[in-house]
Amino acid sequence: MPPILLGEIIFYCFVAITAIQLFYYLFFFARIAFYKVKQKIKSQSHPVSVIICARDEDENLARNLPGVLVQSYPSTYEVVVVNDNSLDDSKYILQELKKTFKSLHVVELTQEAIHIAGKKYPLSIGIRESKHEILLLTDADCVPASEQWIQKMQNGYAENIDIVLGYGAYHKKRGVLNKLIRFETYHTALQYLSYALAGIPYMGVGRNLSYKKELFFKQKGFASINHIPSGDDDLFVNKAAKKNNTAIVLDPEAITRSIPKTKWKNWLAQKARHYSTAKWYRPKHKILLGIYFVTQFLFYPFLAAAIILYDWRFALAVFGLRLLIQAVVFYKSMKKMDEKDLWPWFLFLDIWMFFYYLIFAPALWRKPKNKW
Repeated sequence: MPPILLGEIIFYCFVAITAIQLFYYLFFFARIAFYKVKQKIKSQSHPVSVIICARDEDENLARNLPGVLVQSYPSTYEVVVVNDNSLDDSKYILQELKKTFKSLHVVELTQEAIHIAGKKYPLSIGIRESKHEILLLTDADCVPASEQWIQKMQNGYAENIDIVLGYGAYHKKRGVLNKLIRFETYHTALQYLSYALAGIPYMGVGRNLSYKKELFFKQKGFASINHIPSGDDDLFVNKAAKKNNTAIVLDPEAITRSIPKTKWKNWLAQKARHYSTAKWYRPKHKILLGIYFVTQFLFYPFLAAAIILYDWRFALAVFGLRLLIQAVVFYKSMKKMDEKDLWPWFLFLDIWMFFYYLIFAPALWRKPKNKW
C-alpha cells in the first residue's frame, strides 16, 4: 500500500475515533459539566437507615463512624453497622460508640454464609434489620464530606425514584499515585452519573449509594448475583435501575471520601477485582462502555501515526478540538465533584488512561477471587 494512501486511511480513522469520543463528551459527560439541581417545590425529609458492613475495620470505624453519627438531619435516621466476623477490636469500639450515639444499631455476625460470596450476606442482614424504607449505603473506610450528607442524598428522591446515585471520592494526598486513583475514580463517576442523567443508568458505588428497601426485596435481594464475589453495588444497580427510577445527587456536601491505597500493588488488586464484574452488565451497557473504552485506547496511537504518516497540522487540529472540549467538560465537572485540583494535570492523566487500559483489560475476563 502506498505510504500516502496508508497515511490517509490512518488520518480518517483518527478523525472517526475523535468524532466518537466527542459524541461521548458532548452527549453524556457534558450533562455533568452543565448539571443544575432542579429546585423542588416541596421538600421532604424521609426517615433513613444508613447501612455499613465492616470486617476487621476497627481503625476505620473509630476514625470515620463518628462523621456518620453526627449528621445534621431534621428527620429520623439510624446507622446500622454489621460487624461481620471481625477478629480485631471492632466489637469494643462499636460498644463504646453506642454509649454516646443512640442512633447506632450494631448487628454482630458470628458465622459465615455458605455459597454467598463477598459482602452480600452481611449487607442483606443489615437491610433486613433496618427500620426505614430509605437505605443509604457507605463503607467503614468512608467519611461524609459534610454533616449534610444524609440530607443531600435523600433530597434526590422524588415521585417514582427508587435509586439515588452519589459520588464516592478519595481523600486528597500528595503523590502521583493519589492523583491517578482520584482521576480514575472521577472518570468512572463521570460515566455512570452522566449515563444516569441520559436515562441509561448502569452502575453505582457502595461508598455512596441509596435505594429503597422495597426495591431490594422486589429484586429478591442479591439472589441472582450471590455467586459473584463483587457486585453488591454495581451489579445490583445494573439489574434494578431503569430510565425513570434513578436519580443522581451531585453536591460537594453529599460526597463521601475514602482512604486511598498507598501502594501500587494494592490499588492494582483492588481495581482488578472491581472490573471483574463488568462482564455481567447488560449487553447495551457493555456495548456503550466498550466503544468508549476502545476509542479512548486508540486515540493517542492513531494521533501519533497520523502526525508521522499524514500531515501533523491536520492531526494536531483534530487533537486540539478534542482537547478544547475535554478541557471545558473536565473543568466544569471536576469543579462540581470537588476535584478541580486535578484539572491542570488532565492531559497527562488522560494519556495515562492508555496504559491504565493495558493493565486492567485482562481483569474483564479473569475470574474474581471469592472474598471481599
